[in-house]
Amino acid sequence: MGAVWERVKRCAEDIRRATDFQPEAALVLGSGLGSFAEKLEPAAQVPYRDIAGFPVSTVPGHAGRFVFGYVEGRPVAVMQGRVHYYEGYPMEDVVLPIRVLGALGVKELLLTNAAGGVDKSLSPGDLMLLTGQITSFVPSPLIGPNEDQLGPRFPDMSAVYSPSLGARARAAAQRLDIPLQEGTYLQTTGPSYETPEEIRMFSLLGASAVGMSTACEAMAARHMGLEVCGISCITNMAAGISQSPLSHQEVQETADRVAERFQRLVWEYLRQA
Repeated sequence: MGAVWERVKRCAEDIRRATDFQPEAALVLGSGLGSFAEKLEPAAQVPYRDIAGFPVSTVPGHAGRFVFGYVEGRPVAVMQGRVHYYEGYPMEDVVLPIRVLGALGVKELLLTNAAGGVDKSLSPGDLMLLTGQITSFVPSPLIGPNEDQLGPRFPDMSAVYSPSLGARARAAAQRLDIPLQEGTYLQTTGPSYETPEEIRMFSLLGASAVGMSTACEAMAARHMGLEVCGISCITNMAAGISQSPLSHQEVQETADRVAERFQRLVWEYLRQA
């Protein structure tokens, strides 16, 4: 048995010692969505620090815990805080939480994030359904010896984001009359924002939005056979499109401004099995 799978199993066992809750779906909360966890009918909470060997986020606003509960009767695991490659964690640590969720029996994953708009048709405050991704600018989380318990050596990534889950997200947005853009997400390492020249290159490659998380998580999830949906909150326009200096404060302010709308969409999406 491989070292990564052994680590995943130990983390899952630590969680199981705290709760026997069996999640059906999981949600990773991005910037501005942290308070979503309080909306669940609560079942259990497990701080990351109580899980041996589990990475803990250093980013302000990330609570750092699993929240288990129900969305209108549907059992859901919520990650209140994620870790990023730019924090200095190896990619194995960055995707460890996703693998642990898979080990807990989760079959469906919703990834959310804050992202910069590359496509000029987007505006700050827009919500964008991820229909594809570009991971060429970050190390693959699958590098190294393959462990069959996690998935095949050469996994297919033709459809990282599930068409059926995407259709569910569109239907939820339509029911709530919430505009939902669509596009391709590109992940960089961070922590610096991109240069205008890089943004022009990303645009030529077909990227609609850029961020510092999510794509590697989606790849690890698909490796394990999880179905994945992704939604970005466009918190700013990227360098060279925006004429103002970029700042994390702007990201947080925009995420907070649209949080209520984003949360309503996520709830409506999750309650539909």
